[in-house]
Amino acid sequence: MNATTVNAAAATAAGAATNASATIKENINQKESFASLFVDLWRDFQDPGFLWQLLALLLCLLLAWGLSRYWLRQEYARASADHGLLRAFGTGSLKRLAFPLLSLLLILIVRKIFRYWDLGPVSLMDLAVPLLLSMALVRTAIYVVHHAFAPSSLLATSERLIATCIWIGLALHLTGLSTPLIEMLQQVSFNVGKQHLDLWTMLTGLVTVVVTVLVALWVSGIIETRLAARESIDASMRVVLSRLVKAVLSVIALLLSLSIVGIDITALSVFSGALAVGLGFGLQKIASNYVSGFIILLDRSIRIGNVVAVDPLTTGVVTQITARYTVVRTLTGTEVIIPNEYLVSNIVRNESFTDSRVRFVLTVQVAYGTDLDIAMRLMGEAARAHKRVLSEPEPQVLLMAFADSGINLDLCYWIADPENGTGSIRSAINLAVWRAFREHGIQIPFPQREVRLLGGLPSTVAPPVD
Repeated sequence: MNATTVNAAAATAAGAATNASATIKENINQKESFASLFVDLWRDFQDPGFLWQLLALLLCLLLAWGLSRYWLRQEYARASADHGLLRAFGTGSLKRLAFPLLSLLLILIVRKIFRYWDLGPVSLMDLAVPLLLSMALVRTAIYVVHHAFAPSSLLATSERLIATCIWIGLALHLTGLSTPLIEMLQQVSFNVGKQHLDLWTMLTGLVTVVVTVLVALWVSGIIETRLAARESIDASMRVVLSRLVKAVLSVIALLLSLSIVGIDITALSVFSGALAVGLGFGLQKIASNYVSGFIILLDRSIRIGNVVAVDPLTTGVVTQITARYTVVRTLTGTEVIIPNEYLVSNIVRNESFTDSRVRFVLTVQVAYGTDLDIAMRLMGEAARAHKRVLSEPEPQVLLMAFADSGINLDLCYWIADPENGTGSIRSAINLAVWRAFREHGIQIPFPQREVRLLGGLPSTVAPPVD
């Protein structure tokens, strides 16, 4: 081994030792700086200038509280306008964030003034800054989670878990334990294909994905609420737009969060190919239902409130249209869940597609000796007397056939609200016609048959017994 090689190796070893010592010194200094925060706080507590620091901190908190209440009161007054912040982001978000953010801003300004003019110690303000920042993060996270998901016991547990994680992170930051913990997680590394990952990257990626997806769901919820208030847009179009916005924002948030962490999203091509194969075989029906759901929502062939008849046993009102299925509430109160693929590929009778009016026919048979003018007038009056029967088109009574036992008369009438049920109006009009016929002596015949026996009756005398 020559002298040049030995010198290079020695230089390399010396550089590595220098870097290691610099890293260790930096960690020690960082720990001491965070640990000295509480030492400085105790030292400043014994300083007479501590009272001025405490007074300035209290004034900042009081001023922030007053400004936040005044600002929110002004926003509530302008909440009906489209440009109001409360209308755009919700009352809860500003109410939760106004006080900690204003307090943080005022404290940062006052701390800068104290340090510039050397007015006294600022250790108490240094401690208040991360506390207020953590409070703002906790309130924001809980608000976003609360508005991104439906209320449940799991939601309350997740809110407590988020708040606990944020406060634990603050404690690790203040005590100086965050740096060695991060270094320990970074040492546990592994490779996934060409991507080099470690536990710290996985943890930050998970947190980033969760945060971005929650924000996307929150923003989509705001957009969905504003779309629901637009009565000029069709109900089905509002549903499809809200679902589309939620799906697009969720995908964008997921891809953006992975890119922020540093994970190569092109590595997901293998997963997307496997997913496509799975959709082609095992998930074909499910994918077909989702595609059919968007087709129904876009072409508006079936809308919420329509009266549809899927088969002879399923007739009712459409109460809900989702991406996978449609809910039909029958006249008996039973809710039927129908896959969207079935509605697209089969014949569906929509009784209120372009017009909600529905025609009913009541067939009555009267005896041949009946005064038909009186009978037809009584049937028309019975229909017109009901409040749900439309006056236009006017109820009509038609003579349809001369049957074996009597004359067939048809009462035709229209209603505009079939979603409220049809059995009650049928029964009411049938009963009104029967009462009117009974009062005027009009008979409703029933089939009669005459039996003739040819050749006389057979003998019933028993034969003689031998």
